[in-house]
Amino acid sequence: MELLKERILNEGHVKAGNILKVDSFLNHQMDISLFDEIGKEFKSIFAGEGVNKILTLEASGIGVAVITALHFDCCPVIFAKKTQSKNLDGDLYLSQVTSFTRGTTYDIQVAQKYIRAEDRILIVDDFLATGAALLGLADIVAQSEAYLAGCGIVIEKSFQEGGALLRGKGVRVESLAKIKAFEGDKVIFE
Repeated sequence: MELLKERILNEGHVKAGNILKVDSFLNHQMDISLFDEIGKEFKSIFAGEGVNKILTLEASGIGVAVITALHFDCCPVIFAKKTQSKNLDGDLYLSQVTSFTRGTTYDIQVAQKYIRAEDRILIVDDFLATGAALLGLADIVAQSEAYLAGCGIVIEKSFQEGGALLRGKGVRVESLAKIKAFEGDKVIFE
């Protein structure tokens, strides 16, 4: 997606530890016009999959997931919570995730009443690096016995193992911008 790549080149900043800072338009301040184009692109890519729910992880994936849902006939968006909450009750799907950017491990959880075996789930997230978050979300879908239509990723760091790991497990992963390397402070796309 050329528009996204241009924004990454013009506004993104490479930081130590293979971190790409794109908080001016993606995961702190959100450019809703760009999100709308991302949602249209995901709809085009996954049009034939019969997606009826979108799953993401709090918090950075929520904005992209919500706008994407508009293009899937305003289907529900479910976000896995990272912390136990008093208003999260009933039976839960649980999975464990280790965050690449935070270096912490935590349980993610979704109320079972929101994902059923008859659902067709699209996972949407802002970044794919090691794949831990997506593996955790895919595990939740597997626990529910719902159909996993695939994963729509805004930015994939293809030089890290996540994309290959997921694809190796048979998960359809579609990324709108694939970064093959950082050379100093420059982003190199595939």
